Order: sequence, then structure tokens, then C-alpha cells
Amino acid sequence: MGGVRLALLGAPGVGKGTLAKMIKSECNVPHLSTGDMLREAVSKGGKLGKDASEYMNAGKLVPDNVVIGILREKVMECGEGFVLDGFPRTERQAEALEGILADKGVPLDMVLNFEAPVEVLIGRLSGRRQCRDCGAIYHVKNIPPKKSGVCDACGGELYRRKDDRDEAIKVRLKAYEEETAGLIDYYRDKGILESIDAGQQDPDVMFKRIAAILKPYLVN
Repeated sequence: MGGVRLALLGAPGVGKGTLAKMIKSECNVPHLSTGDMLREAVSKGGKLGKDASEYMNAGKLVPDNVVIGILREKVMECGEGFVLDGFPRTERQAEALEGILADKGVPLDMVLNFEAPVEVLIGRLSGRRQCRDCGAIYHVKNIPPKKSGVCDACGGELYRRKDDRDEAIKVRLKAYEEETAGLIDYYRDKGILESIDAGQQDPDVMFKRIAAILKPYLVN
């Protein structure tokens, strides 16, 4: 399988990262996570990496022009397919992505919008723990590490991010809803938006639904 080009939308805690990895494995396409791309660009250096580093070290959001520049480089390096996780977040970013793909000569095939009730998202995020070293994600109940407080992958320390505390979570969810409301309409109008119930369903069950949606775009 291969060649499908996807973007994943969904509020923090909806499970985009887990499902993106499953899609990557099944479809044999790169998983382009905004956070991973930024960290990689910083580690490699170069102008865009240095620009991103300055904002990240200051605890500020990396501006669109830097994120879009880094994304352009990654998309152009990809073959015929990819799964985007965390981009676009706004209509401006969606238009920029459209321009990048036009330059590459390929369309965006599908946008999957994952939806879940606020109370479910708060429960997921408040129990989330992240590795300080490799960025791996765990959950105190759903995906616990083998040893409490220690990353299975690299042995790094697991910590609770400040933005994973209840009040901060509510602010993040409200900001996401306000930021992406127009984006959902943008892709719905283009006829490539599919909404997925990500509330109480097991990831494997959800992935079967996703695989059925993507079947017309996959080549055996």
C-alpha cells in the first residue's frame, strides 16, 4: 500500500498521534508530526531550525512562516504519500499546504477529523505523561509504562506537562475549537473531510473504520 496523502484534525487528547502511527505502518507513508518536524529541524541546524529554536527556547509559539518552511522541506522530501499530524491548524495554514502540494503536483486526498466529548479529552490529557528525552507518550491508566515514571523506550524521566493540568486543558480545548472551526468548514466544502468518532472507541476499532474510508486511495 502507499501513495495516500492525509491530514489529521482533532483536539488535544483525541488520539491523533496513536492513529497516525497506525496509518503510517499500514499505508507505508511518512508520519509528519509538527512537533517532531520542529525538533528535527532544530537538531539539524540551518536557518529554519535556528529560527524555530529561538522561539521554542523562549517558550513562544513558532510563527507560521517558520513552520510552513519546515513543512515544505519535509513534504518535498516525501515520496507520493504522507500523514500530517498537527498541521494545518488554521485556514491560512491550509492554504499554505495547498500551495506546497500544488508545487509538488499532487492533491491532498483526505482530511480525517477526530471528535470526542470534552470530558473524555480532559480525562485522557490529565493522565498523560511524556518522556523528557525522546518525547514518547504514556497514560497512567490507558498506556502505563512498565516502570512507573520511566520511559520504556529510552529510560528517560516521565513528567506531566503544565498544559496537561485540568484548567490549562480547558483553555487549550477552547482555543483549539475557536482556531479550527473555519478549517473544518474549509475542508468540508472541498468534499474531502471525514469525521471519526474518537470518544470511547478502542484505537483498533477506530482504525478499521479509517481503513475502510481510505480503501479507494490504497494500492495493494
